[in-house]
Amino acid sequence: MTSLPQKPILEQVDPPRSPRETLPTMYDLPSEFPEEPGLPDVFHDLQPQLLSRTLRLRAYGRDRYFTASDLNIYYDVYHPIWHKRPDWFLAVDVPPLYDGQDLRSSYVVWQEGESPFVIIELLSPGTQAEDLGRFGEEQSPETTDAAPASRDSRNGNGNGNDLISAPPNNRANRVTPPGKLEAYERYLRVPHYFVYSRYTGQLRYFKLLGGLYQEQPLNDENPIAWIADLGIGLGIWEGEFEGIQARWLRWCDRAGNWFLTDTEENAEQATQERQAKEQVEAQLLEVEAQLLEAARNLLATGMTLEQVAQLLNLSESQRQSMQADPTLDIPD
Repeated sequence: MTSLPQKPILEQVDPPRSPRETLPTMYDLPSEFPEEPGLPDVFHDLQPQLLSRTLRLRAYGRDRYFTASDLNIYYDVYHPIWHKRPDWFLAVDVPPLYDGQDLRSSYVVWQEGESPFVIIELLSPGTQAEDLGRFGEEQSPETTDAAPASRDSRNGNGNGNDLISAPPNNRANRVTPPGKLEAYERYLRVPHYFVYSRYTGQLRYFKLLGGLYQEQPLNDENPIAWIADLGIGLGIWEGEFEGIQARWLRWCDRAGNWFLTDTEENAEQATQERQAKEQVEAQLLEVEAQLLEAARNLLATGMTLEQVAQLLNLSESQRQSMQADPTLDIPD
């Protein structure tokens, strides 16, 4: 069984204290529990790396967003040890380091003041039912006791107080934790939720509209989901990453151009520098060839090498090279 957080939950006073002061922190709520399984395969290790390394957010500097994979998200102030562990998520308007100074061991929503903005789950046989929830069942949408909430009410002043407002009815009395879909939709109110199956190559996009997820249609031939409020797209790229050929999720721009990893950018820059150097060398060889041809024509008129060198403004090394060239007929 998961142990209870060591930091006690303090009773509220008047005026009420912030959840940052009264509830367990990241240091009390870890991401590792012995009874929880590890990653199901290597894909679950590599795919999140590619997502983080190709992410480009023009509206957010690198000091204003955080990405993570396989990291616990603690989301309910009424049940502080309840958590979900997405395969990958993005939170914006938070620093890369916890409180700007420490590596995170978990993501505690009432401490951070912001819920994740994007969550991506990679389907596997053991997690598919929970990842898809009602969207994986042939039935009408499940009923729930949660009240719809907008994106504006999901994030407030950033101090964590707003994250416990407008909770689902009777949430404090709930005994069993919700599934992933319900937690993301009703508790965290994550605006953009994706699920991807490497087995079928299918990407599904669920957008929070009116407090409920609605699946967004994607092009079967070229499935790219455009996230307008981030100015970035997510699609399926077939290629090699870390030596493995597969169909990967990857970020792109509006035109569908894939963003590069840091390794790819360095390789592309090195290629451009090599091509520029080769171009300069080719131009120098062309100039040398033109000088040699001009010198040959002038020498054929009976001019001396010194006269040709002065006329063509040849350097001493060029003059010596021409003097040693057996193909040139240089008058004595």
